[in-house]
Amino acid sequence: MKFRRHRPGPVATVPIMSLVRRAVPEDAEELLRLRQVMIDSMAGADTSTDWHAESLTTVRGRLADPDGGLAAFVVDHPERAGALGALVVGTVEYRIGRAGNPHGRIGYVFSVATDPEVRRRGYARACMEALVVWFREEGVGQIDLTASAEAAPLYASMGFVRTPDPLMRLRF
Repeated sequence: MKFRRHRPGPVATVPIMSLVRRAVPEDAEELLRLRQVMIDSMAGADTSTDWHAESLTTVRGRLADPDGGLAAFVVDHPERAGALGALVVGTVEYRIGRAGNPHGRIGYVFSVATDPEVRRRGYARACMEALVVWFREEGVGQIDLTASAEAAPLYASMGFVRTPDPLMRLRF
């Protein structure tokens, strides 16, 4: 499924919003762990973790650059020191403008994941709300994401709608 933020509007705040923080380079290993939780939940996905070691330096570098077009928002795990309970990651992309988004800045959300031990506490929603605020501050005209059937109700409740644009991919 591909979703697009339907219209700008106020972002609801929840009491746990104060638990959300922007990820820092020291969170990189935990970001990869939670990304793997997300990958492992997808049918047919390659669940190997061999790529983690090679990716770690890149993730740390991207998290260290606050103006690099990537942001991750996290909630610390409430029961395990040093672990993350939830995360969302997004990037700002540029495409040639069009009606409704003349500047062509698009937010893309990926790696939304919650540790299985702390699901259903509102952490992913709070992280998503923080990311939406960041996207607005970055001047994006729309936010796109793909969603599992399990996550689609969360995004729909935030105003995301299905689009007719089917996603296709070419790998090298």
